[in-house]
Amino acid sequence: MTRRPAAIDDESLIAALRLAAGRDPVPGHVPATARAAFGLRLPGAATALPVAAPAPRGVRDGGEERLLRFTTAGLTVDLEVTSMDGLVDLAGQVSPCPEEGTRVEVRTPHLTEARELSATGQFAVTGLPPGWFSVVCHRPGQVPVVTSWTRIRP
Repeated sequence: MTRRPAAIDDESLIAALRLAAGRDPVPGHVPATARAAFGLRLPGAATALPVAAPAPRGVRDGGEERLLRFTTAGLTVDLEVTSMDGLVDLAGQVSPCPEEGTRVEVRTPHLTEARELSATGQFAVTGLPPGWFSVVCHRPGQVPVVTSWTRIRP
């Protein structure tokens, strides 16, 4: 039995030739998206990286919420992620308890929600779209701490 290669349609052949020649144009949305992503960076900020979050004792895993923990030298950001009706809710706590005037920003590529922290370092943001997010903690007189970008799926 002789095997024949699969037939290639004209559009696929032309696209492959453009790629090989280096003449495939960049889609119009790509440069705009790249500029928007570059605008989200925070030069000089300390990055809090994800670490394993311990499960709370005595609580059953309902599967509806996720716990995330980000740490850097001297600061921990704990997040509880809940999805409902296609939207995402975040409840968080910054520890050790920050000083007065500390605020957080929950950022997505399309919006930023700012919150003042409670006296115990807690905050909440509801109704976020699913996708990528990052939390920035602004403390008076110190460099901002930013969590690494994390993807939330409902």
